[in-house]
Amino acid sequence: MTSPLSPRQIDTLDRLTPEQVDEVTALLSAALDTDGQHAVSEQGRLHLRSGEPRPGIAHLLLTVGDGELAGYAQLDGSELVEAPAAELVVHPSHRGRGHGRALGSALLAATGKRLRVWAHGGHASARHLAQVLGLTLFRELRQMRRPLTGADAPELPEPVLPPGVTVRTFVPGQDDAAWLAVNAEAFAHHPEQGSLTQRDLDDRKAESWFDPEGFFLAEKDGELVGFHWTKVHDEEGNGGIGEVYVVGVRPGAQGGGLGKALTVTGLRHLAARGLPAAMLYVDGDNKAAVTVYERLGFTTHETDLMYRTEL
Repeated sequence: MTSPLSPRQIDTLDRLTPEQVDEVTALLSAALDTDGQHAVSEQGRLHLRSGEPRPGIAHLLLTVGDGELAGYAQLDGSELVEAPAAELVVHPSHRGRGHGRALGSALLAATGKRLRVWAHGGHASARHLAQVLGLTLFRELRQMRRPLTGADAPELPEPVLPPGVTVRTFVPGQDDAAWLAVNAEAFAHHPEQGSLTQRDLDDRKAESWFDPEGFFLAEKDGELVGFHWTKVHDEEGNGGIGEVYVVGVRPGAQGGGLGKALTVTGLRHLAARGLPAAMLYVDGDNKAAVTVYERLGFTTHETDLMYRTEL
């Protein structure tokens, strides 16, 4: 156990050694056990585990004493338009010693005070840190959930596809390029999702949760027009939980009910697997999407907050 007065050091790296990856992973696991949610997003955890430098990605390691890892931050400066985005976490046994503020200050210095920071779960301590750092709330990302099985589970309707549209499942290798193209079109306004590359897709296909049987593609006249990629979180316990991982519809095919039909198709698949509940993420200001999901029985479970500097 290190002293609360132990000197701290922050190192900024573009590549982590396998030992450092293991240390950060252990820190994230300890924080998850304490906080009940991941401090770093799935995309950030993929960057961490890859072991290779990623354009625009930096890792900040805060150590104390003889090199004990007490805090971690990841900075993503790959977005060309928006300010760099960061996530940070302090090990539960090292909290209350100013390490979060030190990491936040280092992030501000590294970005010229042009920064966005996620606070997953919106904990009071994270909101306080944002205030101390002079950041302003500007985005709310809702996690919504609904039961899939049991007496309290609303009945799922039959999916109603637009005329001429058929649905099949994803074939790895065969459908990669077409899916990436439609994903980019569907999320042209959403760079976090729309900018996914083949490498990003390969990272996800390599994950233990990847199942092409839960990755649904909608086609019309031989062309991909939409998709619903589902995911199962086994670590949730109690039988796991399904996720509406991402639903996308090509702009020219929007407005005809395809998005809802694909959503229902995926939910019925998750229910058929016996999963007790499903979850999804949606921006709080996307009122139309929130309304659609509420009509399908979803309610808000928790909210992630993003803060930014005001220039």
